[in-house]
Amino acid sequence: MTNKQKILKRLKIIEGQIRGLEEMVNNNIYCIDVITQTSAVKQALSGVEDTLMENHLSSCLVHQVKKGKEKKATEEILKVYRLKRK
Repeated sequence: MTNKQKILKRLKIIEGQIRGLEEMVNNNIYCIDVITQTSAVKQALSGVEDTLMENHLSSCLVHQVKKGKEKKATEEILKVYRLKRK
């Protein structure tokens, strides 16, 4: 299974979790249970983000550096770092 396939599979699972959250809210499920589920969704999204970042750092940025685009690569690393800190 390719990284892209893994990411798409994870996103489908997350999509199901979001639908489940919507249903929980519609059915007035206990707030703590909804919050627990939102936490699981955030964790799942963070996993997708980590995979994307790892792939980008190990491939796209390496190619940029090899092509002499160190400044662009550095800017992207810093941008990802700032986004990840939020």
